[in-house]
Amino acid sequence: MITTKSNLFSEIEIAILSLNTDTISEERKLILQPLVAFIQDKVTNKKDVRINFICTHNSRRSHLSQVWAQTLAHYFSIQNVFCYSGGTEATALFPMVAQTLENSGFEIKTLSEGKNPVYSIKYDQNEHPIIGFSKKLNDDFNPKSEFAAIMTCDSANETCPFVSGAEKRIPITFEDPKAFDNTPQQAEKYQERSLQIATELFYIFSQINA
Repeated sequence: MITTKSNLFSEIEIAILSLNTDTISEERKLILQPLVAFIQDKVTNKKDVRINFICTHNSRRSHLSQVWAQTLAHYFSIQNVFCYSGGTEATALFPMVAQTLENSGFEIKTLSEGKNPVYSIKYDQNEHPIIGFSKKLNDDFNPKSEFAAIMTCDSANETCPFVSGAEKRIPITFEDPKAFDNTPQQAEKYQERSLQIATELFYIFSQINA
C-alpha cells in the first residue's frame, strides 16, 4: 500500500516545505549523486533500500541523517526504505540532537535512561517510530549485507575504509556541530546542520523515480 505524507506531523511537513535545494552547489550534488544512483537502482529493481549512516561516535550527524532520510523517503512515498546509523564506537545520542529534532516537529520519547539512552523518534501518526541510540556500525540492530554505508564524518571516512557487508561505501560528510557545544551558538548551529542534512536528503529522494 502506498503511504502518503498526509499523516506526517504538521510541523515536520512545514519544515520540509521550507527546504530550498537551490542552496546545494553543483559540486555538492556530484557528491550526493552516488546515493541517488544506489536508491534508484534498488527502487527500479523492486528491492529493499537499506542505508546505514556512519560517523565516529554515532551521536550527532549520523542520527540526524538517519531520521531525516527515513522521514523524507516516507514524504516522497518511496517504499521499502530502511535507514540505520552506527559508529566506529558507541557513545550516546547527544541530547541537543534530540532537542533539535523535537524543535522541527518530531515526537521524542525517552525509552530508557543511562549512559546511552534509547529514544523513540516519531515522524508520522501511523508509522513505527525510529529507535535512536548510539551503537557500533556492526551492531545487531543494523543490517549485515545489501546496504549502502554513508560516511557522514571525515574521521569515520578515513579510519573505516572498509565496511563489512556494504554494497556501496559513499562519503557524504558534514561539519560537526559539536564544535559549538556549550556556546551561545549551540542551538543555532545544530539547527543549521539539521536543515543542511534535511535539504540534501530532500534533494536525493526528490530525484528518485518511484
